[in-house]
Amino acid sequence: MQQIARLFLPAGAAKEFLTAGVAPSVGPFPFDLIIIKFAIGPVALDVSFLSLVGVLVAYLIARSLF
Repeated sequence: MQQIARLFLPAGAAKEFLTAGVAPSVGPFPFDLIIIKFAIGPVALDVSFLSLVGVLVAYLIARSLF
């Protein structure tokens, strides 16, 4: 929903509000196990108002099905 809104909404306050997001990230975490070395990350999560609305809609649909 967020990507569609970014593409098709006209520039303005509504587009800025609906598509503005927070993207916290964690990592990378290096692991050294003597035999092998590897790193996990970075992991980022993009959270916006439309993504929260999408999760809520998916929850309500799943709840009505089960």
